Amino acid sequence: MKLLRYGDAGQEKPGLLDVDGNIRDLSRVVDDIDTKLLSDFSVLNNVNIANLPVVSGEPRIGAPVSGVGKVIGIGLNYSDHAEEAGMDVPSEPIMFMKATSSICGPNDPVIIPRGSEKTDWEVELGVIIGKGGKYIEEKDALDAVAGYCVINDVSERAFQIERQGTWDKGKSADHFCPMGPWLVTVDEIGDPQNKDLWLDLNGIATQRGNTNKMVYGVTYVVSYLSQFMTLHPGDVIATGTPPGVGMGMKPPMFLKVGDVLELGVEGLGRQRQDVIAD
Repeated sequence: MKLLRYGDAGQEKPGLLDVDGNIRDLSRVVDDIDTKLLSDFSVLNNVNIANLPVVSGEPRIGAPVSGVGKVIGIGLNYSDHAEEAGMDVPSEPIMFMKATSSICGPNDPVIIPRGSEKTDWEVELGVIIGKGGKYIEEKDALDAVAGYCVINDVSERAFQIERQGTWDKGKSADHFCPMGPWLVTVDEIGDPQNKDLWLDLNGIATQRGNTNKMVYGVTYVVSYLSQFMTLHPGDVIATGTPPGVGMGMKPPMFLKVGDVLELGVEGLGRQRQDVIAD
């Protein structure tokens, strides 16, 4: 299934994308694409998609999940990206957090925060937790996952690297976590370790990669994180980015007002963001 949320920000309704690309309204079946649904999809088992109302027009698409408890990022998780950054492949996953207030819809604008000089882009495979748990064995990791989505892990590199403290302050500005357009359930996506990722900046191919270059794959990351914290339904993991980020260019290049980002992950849809100032 491809589950989504549509409508004005803060007033999104639950929906489902049918095989013809139409949005079907799920409001009569569930209240939202929320933690309750993500922990148990059984309420959708007997839904006749053809009987669901078709949503007309082209509504705004919101983040595919409501009530996200935490967004966890994994740094330097592509071997070719680590090489681009001139850094060693980490001996265990690098973990950071993104504030949930950074979450926005897939086509909402990217906002350059005040004082920013180095706002950057990162297309990523997002993992959305379903049943969740703690001390999850790697062999059971996908049982804890509800599905996958596209994430743009927008990052302010000066805030992230040149300021005191952790990476979080460079990862958490408003609109620094565009998600969606859909949550694609585990059964539909197949092998998460063989998906192409791409990002274009102003129509120019900028990032190209495949999840087979991950240093630590989805099952390992889910299991690893669960050793340090309970993973709850609706938690989101941004699993890392392939090469082609602005920081890695020679010379480095960062976002400016008026830029346009287009990005996607194979089977998970695409995003488009205009870059604006705060």
